[in-house]
Amino acid sequence: MTPATLYRRFPSKDDLVVAYLTAADELIRAQIETVRQAGHSPADTVRAVAGTIADGIRSDGFRGCAFLNAAAEYPAPDHPVHRAVLTHRQSFLDTITELMADTGETEPEPHARHFVMLRDGAMAAGCLADPAAVCETFLLGVEGILQYRDASVVDQAAVTTRQRRRPAGASA
Repeated sequence: MTPATLYRRFPSKDDLVVAYLTAADELIRAQIETVRQAGHSPADTVRAVAGTIADGIRSDGFRGCAFLNAAAEYPAPDHPVHRAVLTHRQSFLDTITELMADTGETEPEPHARHFVMLRDGAMAAGCLADPAAVCETFLLGVEGILQYRDASVVDQAAVTTRQRRRPAGASA
């Protein structure tokens, strides 16, 4: 792409960053939807989403989370880049909350926030420390969230009800 084309499509650096973050958000949503459609159990879906995140951290050239990096560079809450970051984060939290609810967790939001905080830490540490160790710690943390649930915490009726509400052909 020539500089003239770049400037025509993105009048400012901020416009370019928002477009990049929007594309990154769409990619993450697509990855999660692919995992959701794979037919895993609800807990294995959470594990698979975590595995996808770990794969990204272990990838060549990983330089941290684009959203966390952008939030650090654009801290003003009313800035378009910061708003794009917050929009992504809320969507991601909502998705993880849904996944936790699918497991039958009666209080899914605290567990989803825990997952997102683990993810944030792994994304930050993944470019500063050994990615294999970071991913192992992240995945063990996610497993801990899932193992924390027990028969007294998980509402089996909620699992059954949520599974019945899925449209025909939709996977867990």
